[in-house]
Amino acid sequence: MTSLAKVTQTPRTTASAEKSATHAAAGILERTRRLIEPAHRAVIDGFPAEIRRIAGYHIGWWDSEGRPTGTTGKALRPALTLACARAAAAGNASAEKAATAAAVAVELVHDFSLLHDDVMDGGLTRRHRPAAWAVFGTAQAVLTGDLLLTTAIQHVGAAAEPGGGAAVKVLAAAVRELCVGQSQDLAFERSGAVGLAECLEMAEAKTGTLMGAACELGALAAGAGPAVALSLREFGRELGLAFQLVDDLLGIWGDGRATGKPVRSDLASRKKSLPVVAALTSGTPAGERLAGLYDRPQEPDTAWIEQAACLIERAGGRRWAAAEARRRLDAALRALRRAHPAPAAAADLEALAMVMTRRDR
Repeated sequence: MTSLAKVTQTPRTTASAEKSATHAAAGILERTRRLIEPAHRAVIDGFPAEIRRIAGYHIGWWDSEGRPTGTTGKALRPALTLACARAAAAGNASAEKAATAAAVAVELVHDFSLLHDDVMDGGLTRRHRPAAWAVFGTAQAVLTGDLLLTTAIQHVGAAAEPGGGAAVKVLAAAVRELCVGQSQDLAFERSGAVGLAECLEMAEAKTGTLMGAACELGALAAGAGPAVALSLREFGRELGLAFQLVDDLLGIWGDGRATGKPVRSDLASRKKSLPVVAALTSGTPAGERLAGLYDRPQEPDTAWIEQAACLIERAGGRRWAAAEARRRLDAALRALRRAHPAPAAAADLEALAMVMTRRDR
């Protein structure tokens, strides 16, 4: 595995390091799912029957009739929580129990955010099948999301060690920031002009904040001091922004079979994602043509979408987003190094970071 110092200094990850990271991350995520799923399922099983059915469908455990499917989410955020706890544990034997509770809470918040995000965006597909709101209705999906969120806060407070009060504050603050970011995202869709700096701020709030909280909660579960906890939070936030940049790239130029969402659906809805805003604010002829295209009242069709994607690339939006994702990944790895993590856990976090920011995931 490539060392942390080398990763932060090398502009491109070698093919062998990427293959090694992919293999390592697959094992980390599988172990994470095995560790948290019993507790995750126990929480969902405690819901009223109809909300339980919707939540389990949304997560991927069963179909709309409650028949098991054998699928589930990637568990990226819980993996970060557990790895950060190991990174900061310093022999704390009780860290795994507290970190597992925090990891489940983080996944519940993620479940909530995706459920409400699909409702707000009108997204019809999630994980290669109809989104929960499209199957069960908007009202039931919103209520399910509400219960997921409140349960997450209760869970992290009740199950954590004596520092549970601090954990609740971290998670509650992250949810507040996440909601602010979502509000900004919705406002940008109606706004005529959006700056790149405010778009980055929105993306950090929507995606970086929960990953940062996931990492900080792991550190707190291990009894880490403030300096280590804040460094790991910064690692998560920067990684989250890199992840969002790559996700935006995949939303335009990715493979829908891999992402589980329709390709270029963001363009079809005129969403001002980071590559789009970079292109619109580029000051290039292609950026000006893209602005004119976005301002037209016509319903986007295939030709409109293809033209928009071409103009974004010509205006430099694709190139900027890829470079910014790499810059944010480097910043994340520098923050990780400042936390002086246990070597094995640091290797796990490096592997997760590399895989999360791959442009073919």
